[in-house]
Amino acid sequence: MAHAWMPTSPCGPSCLTGGEPTVGRARVVARLAGAAAVLLGSVLAVPLLPVIGRAGRELVAKAIFRSLLGAFGVRLQISGDLRADQRRGALVATNHVSWLDIAAVNAIRPMRALAKLDIRSWPVLGRVVAAAGTVFLERENLRALPTTMTSLSDTLRSGSLVYVCPEGTTWCGQGVGRFRPAVFQAAIDGGVPVRPIALRFLMADGRETTAPAFIGDETIIDSVLRVARLRGLVLQVQVLDEIAPGRAADRRELAALAEAAVNSALGRVTVPAQRRRVRPVRPHPALSA
Repeated sequence: MAHAWMPTSPCGPSCLTGGEPTVGRARVVARLAGAAAVLLGSVLAVPLLPVIGRAGRELVAKAIFRSLLGAFGVRLQISGDLRADQRRGALVATNHVSWLDIAAVNAIRPMRALAKLDIRSWPVLGRVVAAAGTVFLERENLRALPTTMTSLSDTLRSGSLVYVCPEGTTWCGQGVGRFRPAVFQAAIDGGVPVRPIALRFLMADGRETTAPAFIGDETIIDSVLRVARLRGLVLQVQVLDEIAPGRAADRRELAALAEAAVNSALGRVTVPAQRRRVRPVRPHPALSA
């Protein structure tokens, strides 16, 4: 059941830019078939992951995610370097626009992720995500949050990079939501830096687009089909300077620093998420007399 602190976004169909160049129906079908083949191959690779070592797993994961992006005709444009974090853990925090986000980050440097629990039950992809060592978060259950954050801090302390989306939900890309502080407590407890990454979607001519966004009440199928139709999609990935442990006094300040870094890189302003209005309770006349 949803609660009052559940992350929300004001983004919906009205945020979609429209007018992007598209490919023909035959190319769309070929892209979807290619993506299905990549997902099938990743499922077949799952039993091999425990026996091929960390380096082998990273090579396989990188190949899978690069192939998935390639199947949809997405070109990566990368600035910055994640290799500086090879020997220690780090919390990798990005703005969240599309289901393509995690594919892009892992195509550069495979890593574990914090994901909502219902992804685990997704057909095909859920099994792959779980095998990758994902830390699952039950967003509807606030009581489970401390246990999840403890698991996340242990994972970071062990030397793993973990990908998180601190906004807690997807935005269209024209604005950035507030970075929720909770996940940043795991970085503090684990004694690891935060590595912000800014994601932006462009067309081949440099025009920014919101078409890849997964927003509003649409299904994942709606978003996948819209991406499959796009011609010349570019996913710009900016790896920003790390925020060292101890630079922030607490998790709220750490979240604000990461949010500001992403906003600065994108030239954005933070748009506060819509809050649910609570109807004021009027006192009974007999009690106010």
